Amino acid sequence: MLKTRIFTAFVLLAVLLPILFLLPPIYIGAFFLLALLVAAWEWSRLIAPEAVRAAWLYALFCLMIIVFLLGMQNATWQFALLLLAVIFWFFAAPFVLAKGMNLSLQKLRPFYVVLGLILLPATWFALVFLRELGLVFLLSSMALVWVADIGAYFVGKAFGKRKLAIQISPGKSVEGALGGLLLCYGYALLCVFYLPFESTLFGAWAIRFGWAPMFLMVTVLVAFSIFGDLFESQLKRLAGVKDSSHLLPGHGGVLDRVDALIPTMPIAALLAGLV
Repeated sequence: MLKTRIFTAFVLLAVLLPILFLLPPIYIGAFFLLALLVAAWEWSRLIAPEAVRAAWLYALFCLMIIVFLLGMQNATWQFALLLLAVIFWFFAAPFVLAKGMNLSLQKLRPFYVVLGLILLPATWFALVFLRELGLVFLLSSMALVWVADIGAYFVGKAFGKRKLAIQISPGKSVEGALGGLLLCYGYALLCVFYLPFESTLFGAWAIRFGWAPMFLMVTVLVAFSIFGDLFESQLKRLAGVKDSSHLLPGHGGVLDRVDALIPTMPIAALLAGLV
């Protein structure tokens, strides 16, 4: 299993790294678009596993929303989509997660259908916007999610005792979440000290608003990366599956890999817009 995970990761890196560093930005936009359309297909399969054709139509609807907003050539519409996604994560997602497994996927199916058509296109626009601010800006923002995940895994494995959300994800612990947060504080400091201020979200916030707001921003992003992970875990448990798909051997599906990015990237994009 571990060998399969490592092999898949190397293949993905072999595809992603040349796109990031050797090709114009439009290619990374296309790569993100493909990934999010696959994630949309998986999302539809989770909420309606029996509707095979509908999953393809759902991915097509996501594409149409992105193409429509691009065709409008009006940043206000794209900003509105990002804002709508962020409003959901701040004001609705905590209540959904608080319900644990006391939800009916069948009754909430229309809700999840509409929700995916907001969250997934918003994530794509956020990633593209962050890339426009610079490659380092994009990668450093995405890396925060990976650092939080790595820190939570190792600290949770070593010291985890109190379960964070036992019904949704029994493997996650409060200690792991705090460990991931502390590691992200260190990561943000390294970005501020060793990279140009304007090249990362952390440096831009530190120079514009000060250290305390910068650390608060990191706390918010890490918290919502956990929310994204838990939200997808909750949806998978409601659907009665372990992985969103089997497209990535050893890793599950694309949605399993990007779940923590879905809330954090739109929030990061809006926070970047403030500076």
